[in-house]
Amino acid sequence: MAVSDIQLKDASLLIGQNYINGQWIEAESGKRFNVTDPATGALIGSCPESDSKDAQKAIQAAAAAMPAWRSRAGRNRGRILRRWYELIMENQEDLATLITWENGKAKPDATGEVLFAASFLEWFSEEAARVYGDVIPHSQPNFRVSVLKEPVGVCGLITPWNFPAAMITRKLGPALAAGCTVVVKTAGETPFTANAVLKLGERAGIPAGVINSVTALENTPEIGQTLCSSDVVRKISFTGSTRVGKLLMNQSSSTLKKLSLELGGNAPFIVFDDADLEMAVQGTIASKFKSSGQTCVCSNRIFVQKGIYPEFIKRLKDAVSQFQVGNGFSEKVTHGPLVTPAAVERVAGLVDDATRRGAKVEIGGKKRSDLGPNFYEPTILTNVTTDMLVVKDEIFGPVAPIFTFDTEDEVVATANKCDVGLASYIFTKDVTRANRVSELLQFGMVAVNTGVVSDAASPFGGVKHSGMGREGSKYGIEDYLQMKTVVTGNINVVHKASL
Repeated sequence: MAVSDIQLKDASLLIGQNYINGQWIEAESGKRFNVTDPATGALIGSCPESDSKDAQKAIQAAAAAMPAWRSRAGRNRGRILRRWYELIMENQEDLATLITWENGKAKPDATGEVLFAASFLEWFSEEAARVYGDVIPHSQPNFRVSVLKEPVGVCGLITPWNFPAAMITRKLGPALAAGCTVVVKTAGETPFTANAVLKLGERAGIPAGVINSVTALENTPEIGQTLCSSDVVRKISFTGSTRVGKLLMNQSSSTLKKLSLELGGNAPFIVFDDADLEMAVQGTIASKFKSSGQTCVCSNRIFVQKGIYPEFIKRLKDAVSQFQVGNGFSEKVTHGPLVTPAAVERVAGLVDDATRRGAKVEIGGKKRSDLGPNFYEPTILTNVTTDMLVVKDEIFGPVAPIFTFDTEDEVVATANKCDVGLASYIFTKDVTRANRVSELLQFGMVAVNTGVVSDAASPFGGVKHSGMGREGSKYGIEDYLQMKTVVTGNINVVHKASL
């Protein structure tokens, strides 16, 4: 599909500006950067190359809007979030078009992401009125202790390119429900989707200054530093690499901010002999090849017990051979491009390292230069060993490395042998084994007999070097609240004797 053929039903949703204090404006420097279609390389448009001055302006606007927003009843904030949800559902086709256009994912994946994004606004519209405190008995009879939950303050939200709609609503939903105001730094690769989502929030009635957003590509580190070092910003929420997450944590140390960090993963996917084989294959496809493998919860190491290994490989190869790689707008395409040529080179390097060390390519294993510089074939590797980079590093591409294993103890020990701990997957019909292995795996999330781990109602987050905090669920709003204890003394309590 040519760029000229790509049109939105509502052309006003294609916005290439910053959003500060209720106004769509340029960066103070006047500089801009280009955004291109990863499938074709064609220019989509340009956005402001913001810097620290723009970030400071956004912080000031958020701080000014904070008192009025936090003073609203939770029910009032919830109604606005609910209207925002409805507007996203009404404009889901345009949002899916933007996602495919600038991210590259196949249109069905993009449509699924829009529904996923909307679900967080729906969920937190309902949670906004349910921020409960507590009353605690004091050791003195004439004292009372109340515990209040209050919004933490202005929040800096740094969102990734791989889910440009869903990751912004997963952060904005709880932040606004709690009564916080925000400054969003959107991904330089995918700013138009985020801006369209924010435009719909504006139409839903979010007041000026409650949400502020700045775009940048080259100046992303500068804006991150500004948010982290600001005394006004009281929380940072970041989704991205472990390396950058640690850098942001270090930069935030001088101001002692609250942090939510959703970082890298190296998910094990364990298939036991007694598993439903077809279910396990479909789970592998869902967890490994979604968005061409560019998700933090993608299965990175697939362990198949020896008894079913040959049949599993056969069925998985048959399934992967049916994939259609190409432009995400094409009707039959199941898997789009990777985000940049550098991403393709990185994935190709991991596969090359594995094959040099003895891995066998069962299917795929090549760049698709005929389609463009951002395409790589969905790939299955066998004869994989733990010394290969494809096992040690987060792949973030359509490559499935597959091991065999003998015993439960062996596979659990191997699965846990990594610094990160985000998602993990188990396939077995034995409920006692499922419970036992779920508790032994050192990961923040365990999916049993499914390749899907994310849902608005489910807490999302990891352990070890995969970060801290949880997003989504009733726990997600807690990361945007702080606790205040109120002790009231010298209460005269008179108990009259019963007549």
